[in-house]
Amino acid sequence: MKSYRINKSTYSNPNNNNEVHSESCVHYSQLISYESLGMHSTCHGAVTEAKRRGYANADGCIKCCNDCHHG
Repeated sequence: MKSYRINKSTYSNPNNNNEVHSESCVHYSQLISYESLGMHSTCHGAVTEAKRRGYANADGCIKCCNDCHHG
């Protein structure tokens, strides 16, 4: 299980997505405006949780959540 966060800001994302990052990502500790999504066994669970919380455009980070990255 890994801890996941969603970036509340879409400013730096060219597709205006809120990206989900795992604790193993270089971006995880650099996020300034984020919401913790808790512990999940896969990025799919974290993205689903983000969408449940109202982040309709949640997407996995291409580096740490590539299986959940859709562009």
